[in-house]
Amino acid sequence: MADTADNTPQAGHAAADAQSKFAVPDGAVLALLGSRDENLRLAEELLDADVHVRGNEITLSGQPADVAFAERVFSELITLAGRGQQVGPDTVRRTVAMLSAGTSESPAEVLSLDIISRRGRTIRPKTLNQKHYVDAIDQNTVVFGIGPAGTGKTYLAMAKAVQALQAKQVNRIILTRPAVEAGERLGYLPGTLYEKIDPYLRPLYDALHDMVDPESIPRLTQAGTIEVAPLAYMRGRAQPVSTDVLTPDGFRPIGELEVGDLVIGSNGEPTPVLGVYPQGEKDVYRVTAQDGASTLCCGDHLWTVRTASDHRRDEPWRVLETKELIGDLGAAPARRYELPLLSAPACQPERPFPLDPYALGLLLGDGRPTGSHSPATEDGEAVPTSDAALTGAEVRREVHADRTPDRVRTAGAVATLEDPVTEALGSLSPLGTHPHTRFVPDVYLDNTAHVRLAVLQGLLDAAGEPVTGVDRTCGIRYTTTSPALRDGVLRLVRSLGGVAHVHRRPATGRAPECADDRPEPHLRDTHLVDIRLPEGVEPFRLAHKQQEYRAAGGGGRPERFIDRIEPAGRAEAVCIQVAAADSLYVTEDYLLTHNTLNDAFIILDEAQNTTPEQMKMFLTRLGFGSKIVVTGDITQIDLPGGQRSGLKVVKDILDGVDDVHFSILTSSDVVRHRLVADIVDAYEKWQVEQDEHDLGEGRQQHAGPGARSRGHRRGR
Repeated sequence: MADTADNTPQAGHAAADAQSKFAVPDGAVLALLGSRDENLRLAEELLDADVHVRGNEITLSGQPADVAFAERVFSELITLAGRGQQVGPDTVRRTVAMLSAGTSESPAEVLSLDIISRRGRTIRPKTLNQKHYVDAIDQNTVVFGIGPAGTGKTYLAMAKAVQALQAKQVNRIILTRPAVEAGERLGYLPGTLYEKIDPYLRPLYDALHDMVDPESIPRLTQAGTIEVAPLAYMRGRAQPVSTDVLTPDGFRPIGELEVGDLVIGSNGEPTPVLGVYPQGEKDVYRVTAQDGASTLCCGDHLWTVRTASDHRRDEPWRVLETKELIGDLGAAPARRYELPLLSAPACQPERPFPLDPYALGLLLGDGRPTGSHSPATEDGEAVPTSDAALTGAEVRREVHADRTPDRVRTAGAVATLEDPVTEALGSLSPLGTHPHTRFVPDVYLDNTAHVRLAVLQGLLDAAGEPVTGVDRTCGIRYTTTSPALRDGVLRLVRSLGGVAHVHRRPATGRAPECADDRPEPHLRDTHLVDIRLPEGVEPFRLAHKQQEYRAAGGGGRPERFIDRIEPAGRAEAVCIQVAAADSLYVTEDYLLTHNTLNDAFIILDEAQNTTPEQMKMFLTRLGFGSKIVVTGDITQIDLPGGQRSGLKVVKDILDGVDDVHFSILTSSDVVRHRLVADIVDAYEKWQVEQDEHDLGEGRQQHAGPGARSRGHRRGR
């Protein structure tokens, strides 16, 4: 590019002079010189070489090192101008600063790294440290941006978040900062909650408005794509301590769980608990699905949901808070938010049982006294019970029944000997002898998927039927007068990934049924359980029911939607984090919920005002497919009462941890008014002097009151 000529050493000072001439492309001349040659004048001030411009030719002269440096500066500026970028005094100043720092990186590459563009404005790093900061965000899961005000920490992080959202690398952006200026106690401020916290979140909103169409922000916020909230409201994603959570050994209160315990995830497999975080007393809500399943949680608790539109477009599931769902649920039957179901039956260990599970289901479901143990079907089809269902029993045919397990009679046996079926049922004495008092024992409910399905098949073969509809897949209806047996069927169905709706038919006012030509009044309410099972789960063993079920297309795809959300008072609450890839775990009525932030770009701003405990709480919210950027200035800590800053201690704690990066920005990275950098430097110099002064006073105090007088005596 340059043509450099050294003068012959005819004069002493001329021996060290050098000269370089080069031409600037016509299209880049005006951009390079700037308005009224302001770039040229600034370059002359910052460079030691003499700069002369005539037309599109630039001549540099001076000491060889100065000329070579000036050549590099103009080469970078010409590259930027040639790319169509605006070159202003700031560009000149930053190019000179980068090259003066001895970097091997090209300032033109740094200053032309586009992050996002909107309405003709492009956001890009403006200093080398900012470029390293942006690169670190791309390359690491957790990045800390630490530096003084004006260094672009939050702004660049916001740009990277919007870029990730637009590229569909994440499905939501979460922006948060501590509101310590009000001590996290915002109640005394006037207005609604959002009006109270708005002053503390306004810088985040302002940055967001620069990068996203302001008209779309309310829509994105309502959909949960963008969440802006103070840090205090992020930690409240919890359930009451008494809420049941499914474990391999059955349901346990969430308040009893500890780190390392296993819970059941959405794939039916056990997943360990990674964190348990008590939350104190919280306002709680009852979330109820259209199938009657319900659980308690706080307003900030997270739910994975999708709409019918999301499903049609094959969009990913959303993650919304309970309070975001309230008032936006839709009206029956077109409810808005679908909830996920178990993708496979819940996995639980095998437990010994006294009676074959299918045989038990038949005996429970046939509607006659348990002591008769003679299950029957209406058309005389043989009940497919295994002869090996119970040791010492065989399956035999009776006149008015199909097949029933009964005692094997041997020659010489005492007639009064209790048959093995009755003996086994005796060990399950809580079943009772009346149809309306029966229930499925826990040993069968908390057992393997094979055992649970066998019990359900026995119940449905005895008292269930396929229900077909026009242009619909096949449903199943089970009928019982026992509320406990109804609940057992619900639990069996939901544990296999299905849904079940209950309808009650009151006994009062119903026409009597005829039995043996005699009217029999209804003494008990009848519970009708409408069931949908996922594809691959066979509900029947009887051949004619199987054929009817399969001919109608099987169970199809079970669906569960949120029906209502209602206040439920206050309760002590706890939050857990699990290791499952989607962070979902099974809570009451086999509802799937979670507390962790997956597939999100999360920014914690003003992190110097977090305590170490808050910082830990925030970082452990990290879910799969997510990225966290923490920004702050450790010279501007506003924590009350001399509390330690979580940002100051976290570097000592996490330094060296893989996939965690600390980017340190300085006054040279300030991109506000040039005076801001000078102010930052002045304060840093003053702080150093104060620290030295305080250290000196501390040494004098440590030496004791007699140190000065002894020193005077030694001087004399």
